Amino acid sequence: MKTEQRSEVDVLFDKYAESHQNPSNEIIHWICVPLIVFSLLGLVWAIPFPHIGFLGKYNGYLNWASFLIAFSVYYYLKLSPVLSYLMLLLIFAMSMIIVQLEKWEASGGPALWLVCLVIFVIAWIGQFIGHKIEGKKPSFLDDVKFLLIGPIWLLHFICKKVGLRY
Repeated sequence: MKTEQRSEVDVLFDKYAESHQNPSNEIIHWICVPLIVFSLLGLVWAIPFPHIGFLGKYNGYLNWASFLIAFSVYYYLKLSPVLSYLMLLLIFAMSMIIVQLEKWEASGGPALWLVCLVIFVIAWIGQFIGHKIEGKKPSFLDDVKFLLIGPIWLLHFICKKVGLRY
C-alpha cells in the first residue's frame, strides 16, 4: 500500500486548521490575520533605523521591517514558492499603505506606530475572541512558527478557489 507524501506546508496547514474549525472563528481570522500582519509590519517599520552612509540617496528605503520581510519571505519560499510570491505582493501593498501613513504623520496626522498599535490590539483581541468561540487555544501557543503560517493558510484557500497549485 502506497501512502501519499504530504508537503511540509500542507502538514502545517492541517495542524493550524485543527484550531480553526468554527465558521465564526474563521471569519474573524480572515479579518484579523491580515490586520495583524499589517500592524506588525508597521510597528517594526516605525522603529528608528540608523543612517547608513553608503546607501546615499537610498537611505530610508531600508528599515527594520526590511529584515522582517526578508526573513518571512525566505521562510515562505522554503514552504511554497507560489505562496511566498503572493505574500510578497501583499507585503508590497501593505508597505504602500504604511508609506501613506508615514506621509499622513509628517503632515500632522497620528504617529505610524500609534495607528499600528491600535490596529494590532483590536485585531489581537478579535483573534482571542475567535479562539474563545472555537473553544481551542491559538496554534502559536504550541509553536511560534504558526504566527507565520496564519497568513499563508488564508492564501492557500484563495489558491484552491482559483485553481492555483501552491
